[in-house]
Amino acid sequence: MLRKLSWSAMTLLAIGVGAYAAAALFSDVLRTPFVQNLFTLRPLAIGAHLAGGTVALVLGAFQVNSKLRQRKLPMHRWFGRIYVGAVLVAGIAGLVLAVNSTGGLVANLGFGMMATLWLTTTSAAFWHIRNGNVAEHRVWMLRSYALTLAAVTLRIYLPLSQIYGIEFIAAYQAIAWLCWVPNLFIVDWLVLKHTR
Repeated sequence: MLRKLSWSAMTLLAIGVGAYAAAALFSDVLRTPFVQNLFTLRPLAIGAHLAGGTVALVLGAFQVNSKLRQRKLPMHRWFGRIYVGAVLVAGIAGLVLAVNSTGGLVANLGFGMMATLWLTTTSAAFWHIRNGNVAEHRVWMLRSYALTLAAVTLRIYLPLSQIYGIEFIAAYQAIAWLCWVPNLFIVDWLVLKHTR
C-alpha cells in the first residue's frame, strides 16, 4: 500500500512538473522571469532541455512501475527507447546550460555533475539491457530516474527557500546539489539495498 501511494505521489508530481515544463516551452506567458531569461540567452539549449526533460519525466514514472512493466513489456521497451533519447537530448542541453548557470562555479559544478551523471546512468542502463543483464539495467535505470526527478525536487526546494527568506543565489547554489544528491542517496540506500 505504501509503495503504491509513493509511486502515485511521485507520478503526480512528475506529471505536474512535466506539464509546467511543456507549457513553458510553448508559452512565454507561463514562463517565470528566470526561465524567460534562459530563452533569451540560450533558446535552443533551454528548449531541448525542457522538451527532453518533459518526456523523460513523464515516461520514466511509468517505466519504474514493475506491475505496468510486467503487463506491457513491448510498450515498456518502446517507452524505454524514447526515454533514453529524451535523456540524451535533455542531458546534453543541461551540460550547455550548466556552464553558464546562475550561481557561479558552485552551481555550474552541481548542475554539470548532475547532467553528466544523468547521461552516464542512462547510458549504463541502456548498455546493460542491450547485453541482457536485466537486474543491472533496473539498478541503473532507477538511478537515472532519480536524477530525472531532480526536476521535481528543484521545484520543491526553490519555493521553500523563498518562503524561508534565503537569498536566491545562495539558495540556488545549494539547490544545484540538493535537487539530485539526496535522490541518488534514497535510491541507492533505501531502495536498492532492499532489492539486490
